[in-house]
Amino acid sequence: MLQRRQFYIDGAWVDPAESCDLPVIDPSTEEEVAVISLGQQADTDRAVAAARAAFDDWAARPIAERIGHLEALLEAYEARADAMAEAISLEMGAPIDLARGSQQPAGTGHIQAAIAAAKEFEPVRPLGPHAPTDRILMDPIGVVGMITPWNWPMNQVTLKVAYAAAVGCTMVLKPSEIAPLSSIVFAECVETAGWPRGVFNMVNGDGAGVGTQLSVHPDVDMVSFTGSTRAGIAITKAAADTLKRVSLELGGKGANLIFADADERAVRRGTRSVFNNTGQSCNAPTRMLVERSIYDDAVEIARQTAEETRVASGHEPGRHIGPVVSQQQWDKVQGLIQQGLDEGARLVAGGLGRPEGLNRGYYVRPTVFADVTNDMTIAREEIFGPVLSIIPFETEEDAVRIANDTEYGLTNYVQSSDAARRVRLAKRLRSGMVEMNGRSRAQGSPFGGMKASGNGREGGVWGLDEFCEVKAVSGWPEDIAAE
Repeated sequence: MLQRRQFYIDGAWVDPAESCDLPVIDPSTEEEVAVISLGQQADTDRAVAAARAAFDDWAARPIAERIGHLEALLEAYEARADAMAEAISLEMGAPIDLARGSQQPAGTGHIQAAIAAAKEFEPVRPLGPHAPTDRILMDPIGVVGMITPWNWPMNQVTLKVAYAAAVGCTMVLKPSEIAPLSSIVFAECVETAGWPRGVFNMVNGDGAGVGTQLSVHPDVDMVSFTGSTRAGIAITKAAADTLKRVSLELGGKGANLIFADADERAVRRGTRSVFNNTGQSCNAPTRMLVERSIYDDAVEIARQTAEETRVASGHEPGRHIGPVVSQQQWDKVQGLIQQGLDEGARLVAGGLGRPEGLNRGYYVRPTVFADVTNDMTIAREEIFGPVLSIIPFETEEDAVRIANDTEYGLTNYVQSSDAARRVRLAKRLRSGMVEMNGRSRAQGSPFGGMKASGNGREGGVWGLDEFCEVKAVSGWPEDIAAE
């Protein structure tokens, strides 16, 4: 069993102030594979103090120097690609090929994107030609507490760390205690890259402990959180007394609007997208809204796709889905499948229990419900498992009404060959992102939502501005360079 009890604070691996062990469970086998320690108040205070002490020097360095440190991190991260993928597969159950092909590379892509955005970043900006001696300064906000989830661990860690570091912030990372191993590898990459002491710190812990301690800490200037809406609300309340900024990337219940003129692969593509990462993606298109004239055909295609989806251990190579992350998550998914049955949805694939032949591990049957109405629990709540709900619609107006009738607003999807319709829908759908006809958003596009899906944006130039304070300055000498 791996012994990973230490934290990374002030440029060194240090023992916890008190022993508080927590096992790490392999969701493919339900076996204990590692042990970490949960941080206590003294550990959080030590990490925040290190970040605070490092801030002035780091913020004052030219951005080109900080970019150099990011480039060193990228090199170290790529050198540990295999170790990173293996850690992700072990801790949260991602099939090893998915971990190698998508999970680990997500971190590479975000560090690269942060470097590219930082090279174009303007920390001093003119107000406009009408005010030649006014400047807008984009100052680093300070010490950032970062709380990240287990479902796409390096995707979220790098979106926060690389962008905050680029603009001059220092930080304390609290990764998910369920999936901490990848963040330990990441901290080792930071160490290899030779970042100055105190710029990056990592303390393992749970939400009630280190998460809350960061949220209320008077020396933390901002909390950047990715996770459930429930936890995001709790963090916002905890942070209120210190008036720190809180940036939230929360849950989703994306609608995938499939019109009769969509391409023939739209339904299969949408179903596979729901099952990807075993349904554990906040931007999954879990509500499939289908125009009535093609509804029966769509249900059949979704059924076939679900039955063709193989479920197996995260340690096996191949294009299959693995387990969900934990017993708690398995129980939640099973409970919501049961509610779908109880509330009258038509089960066309999957259902309760583990797939045949898998008696140990947190495996879920790829599940499709048809004849779902938007007031059913499975259409309202984020399931975070391989469960698709199919809802018919009659008209474009009907589709927009159903899609927007949700507390969430992260990502919606449109499938139609009618260009004018796609533009109309992109404008009317209430979500932070809209993807059309199977085309993913490009590198540098901002990620984030509205309503109960959060209030921040990560990635690209927006990801840099997220970690900045805006300072207005008058009387700036016109002959002084921008930096």
